[in-house]
Amino acid sequence: MSVPISSWAIQRPLAPFIIFLWLLIAGVLAYFKLPVNNWPNVEIPIVNVSVGLPGAAPTEIESQVTSRIEAAVAGVGDIKHLSSTITDGVSSTQIEFQLGTNINQALSLVRDQIIAARSSLPRGAEEPLIQRVDVDLVPILTFTVNAPKQSLEQVSWFVDDQVVRALLAVKGVAKIQRQGGLEREILAELDPSRLQAYGVTAAAVNDQLRQTALDWPAGRLDGATQETLIRATGSPSDVVALSNMSITLPDGKSARMRDLGVVHDATSKPHQLARLNHQPVVAFAIYRTRSASEVNVEREVRTALEKLKASNPGVEFTQIQSLVEFTKESYHSALWSFMEGAVLAAAVVFLFVGSWRATWIAGLVIPLSVIPTFFVMQWLGFSLNMVSLLALSLVSGILVDDAIVEIENIMRHLRMNKSPLTAAMDAADEIGLAVIATTLVIIAVFVPVSFMGGIVGQYFKQFGLTVAVATFFSLLVARLITPVMAAYFLKPIRHSKPTPAWLNYYKSLLGNALTYRKTMLVIGFIVLAGSFSIAAWLPTDFMPLEDKSQSILQVELPPGARLVDTDQVVGLISTKLLHRPEVKSVYALVGGPDSETNVEGEVRRATLTIQLKPRGMRTLDTKDFEQVMLKELASVANTRISFLNENGSKAVTFSLTSDNPELLQKTAAAVERQMRGLPELSNVSSTTPLPRTELVITPRVDEAARLGVTTEAISDTIRVATLGDLSTNLTRLKLGNRQVPVRVLLNDAARSDSAIIGRLLVPTNDEKMVPLSAVADLALGAGPTSVERYDRQRQITLEANLNGVTLGKALAAINQLPAIQNLPAGVKRYDTGDAELLAEMFSSFAMAMTAGVLIVFGVLVLLFRTLLQPITIMIALPLSIGGALLALLFTQSSLSLPAVIGILMLMGIVGKNGILLVDFIVERRQSGLNRREVILEACLQRAQPIVMTTLAMIAGMTPVLLGLGAGTAFRTPMAVAVIGGLITSTALSLLFVPVIYTLMDDFDAWLSPKLKSLTTLSTTS
Repeated sequence: MSVPISSWAIQRPLAPFIIFLWLLIAGVLAYFKLPVNNWPNVEIPIVNVSVGLPGAAPTEIESQVTSRIEAAVAGVGDIKHLSSTITDGVSSTQIEFQLGTNINQALSLVRDQIIAARSSLPRGAEEPLIQRVDVDLVPILTFTVNAPKQSLEQVSWFVDDQVVRALLAVKGVAKIQRQGGLEREILAELDPSRLQAYGVTAAAVNDQLRQTALDWPAGRLDGATQETLIRATGSPSDVVALSNMSITLPDGKSARMRDLGVVHDATSKPHQLARLNHQPVVAFAIYRTRSASEVNVEREVRTALEKLKASNPGVEFTQIQSLVEFTKESYHSALWSFMEGAVLAAAVVFLFVGSWRATWIAGLVIPLSVIPTFFVMQWLGFSLNMVSLLALSLVSGILVDDAIVEIENIMRHLRMNKSPLTAAMDAADEIGLAVIATTLVIIAVFVPVSFMGGIVGQYFKQFGLTVAVATFFSLLVARLITPVMAAYFLKPIRHSKPTPAWLNYYKSLLGNALTYRKTMLVIGFIVLAGSFSIAAWLPTDFMPLEDKSQSILQVELPPGARLVDTDQVVGLISTKLLHRPEVKSVYALVGGPDSETNVEGEVRRATLTIQLKPRGMRTLDTKDFEQVMLKELASVANTRISFLNENGSKAVTFSLTSDNPELLQKTAAAVERQMRGLPELSNVSSTTPLPRTELVITPRVDEAARLGVTTEAISDTIRVATLGDLSTNLTRLKLGNRQVPVRVLLNDAARSDSAIIGRLLVPTNDEKMVPLSAVADLALGAGPTSVERYDRQRQITLEANLNGVTLGKALAAINQLPAIQNLPAGVKRYDTGDAELLAEMFSSFAMAMTAGVLIVFGVLVLLFRTLLQPITIMIALPLSIGGALLALLFTQSSLSLPAVIGILMLMGIVGKNGILLVDFIVERRQSGLNRREVILEACLQRAQPIVMTTLAMIAGMTPVLLGLGAGTAFRTPMAVAVIGGLITSTALSLLFVPVIYTLMDDFDAWLSPKLKSLTTLSTTS
């Protein structure tokens, strides 16, 4: 079938070259502007609402804050899930919207609902913090600050003041978060016995300071010549002036602050410690904006830090964590794989054609196709990341596919003693439809796949569109540039090459296949059945483990543990880690504020970032190292230790929910107990709330009412006395260029003695004071350390590390547990983390496969204008799956996300074999030759370009298959699947496609007369 596009280009050679010159210039300019990142940006619309209620227990916050927040936002449309986490003094609710929801509009709607519900929250609650959650917002760099001549507090202020200001000015930096260090505060530590003697409370002292120790605007004088502002200055000038301030007592007298306690310049009680190899440090983590390049941000950050270092002698910055190093390694590895693959693909052309000129023509296709692709990638907002670079690495062999077919056909015409110009025009137009069809089939598979829904679909997007765009440009090159260069660059062929021996062998096999068609059908069904049986043997996983020379260890102590206790355990664990030959450094973050809410976190938790030596300097990979360490650290008593994945969770996570907390805890305990018996799992744990001791103050209702003491007055009195006021309400003293908060509370000895709490005074309605013990009972009780909720129900999450198996195998074992098989009514289970993504991946895979097959069929029907021959062409599709699965099984690879993408890729690639064969058979049959002779002739002439293109694609993917460099754990399974599928589909389609063609042709011969007779009868009637 003739498509005369190439003839037009050959007759006007300047036009296509000028077009591609423009495309090349645009592509080169775009390449240097493309950001270089680790992964593509994943957009999940999530809004977080955090409310602090200092001193409140989780159960109290659940009823008074969280449930009201959830009720307020429940009416906002398009909500997928509501999840809440409640710890001491903090409620955090995440609202996850359906994918595709406008996040800015959702954020506005949530903010409106929270504003309306603000009045229903307790008076002591802080202002709700409403933020958009960016799931990609992870620290790309972490540095420590070393300043031997400065105190820890001074270094902390240096980071807050100078480092943060300098780095936020760097383009692409979104946030700087300080880790460790101390906050400067003016502490007014009051003596409870003096408070009792003077008849005043810590809350009353704090209120007076807040009202008087401030500078207030007082108006303006309008003079005849100028305006004069009026200010009332009540703020003390220093700590001494503050200690001399007078406090009005309930009886009308006054007392100075120094009479009530000690006022001194100090630091706040630390709730977070940062240590590097045991040494206390102040660190800061750097986050990039979504559109920024990790590599560019790192370079600019280092420049800014060098300037800070130069202007602050004695200050040193030490990098302790970097995601950018792996990104750069992966980037360079992918580029090298692409270039090596391009060279190998060109070598295959030379091996078959034996012409340097033809090889150069084929080799030029790759840069001419890839460079313009960068322009489209920039226009679409893509980056050079693991996924898009993988697309370019694997597509290098595909890009020369069309050119190989064109060149091989031109060489065949040259061997007919035609001139290069005539051969190029005749051969290129002759095979034009087949070339267009093979390219459109690939595009038809990958463009729809790129718009799949779900989180997994967002990984497919950049991969699919990058492949489709590069393949489209390769089609333009094959139709416009390759024939032109062949016409004016190739030389006439003087001597024809002998027929390769393997073609004679193939002719004999094909003849037998056409003779024994039923036998071939049986073999085909056996191959398909074998493919499905192989799938049952393959382990499944979401993402292969990548060795990034870093591990994250989480440590959790029992409820009630102090910061010093956690620090001591972390020190012991750090010592064990540093004794390992694989470990380079250990950075520990003990306790600390929540990264989103900046409120006090749990001091009984710690996170250790373990930097390992480079891969070539250790014998254990990351996975094996973690397994060894889990066994070594099992001896650490009263501590829960686990390794986390990149998502900040264990490898296996799923949750149970219920409205019945007692039934939920009982069920979770049974599941956890049975999970501990599974050999596939290690470090099984759950988020079942652990009980911890509480001092419960219960007002005696009648006595409190008689004296006029409210529960709110009791709560405010105790909270200020033990914790101080809310951070937003604290008085601030201007010392130099800093606004230092003043915190009023009892001294250390009083805050550690529950008996003193009972003697504290509380105000009555008539402004008198009575001891707390006179109106309330104090008793020790127990309450949960935290509460989790999911879709407005209580939730318990069960977690585990994998014990040397894949995620799919572990989940299969969990699903067979009796406690899971027989969940009681009222308790539901749902997957989270990688388990949820694994299920989504296979559902998305099924949809993509179905859509891809249907679209390919539609494209072929439109091109060939018949229904039967597209079926013949598509017989190669199922034949490829068995090879892909067999290759994965042989290499002991799991069926993971990259392998699934590889199988989808095959759907677009392997159809080319059938297209090349059927197109030539249909064309040759128009000459009136015998069907068998036509099939043999067509297959012998098309076998060589089919084998050439397959070998070129395999050669192009070989560097990826060998897994050299960083990021290979993600790239290699895809290359394995594609190469395995290519080998089997090529070998089998060369035999099966001709056989299926004859069967379809026989069916057409049987069906056509019947359709004609029906048409005749219809016309007659």
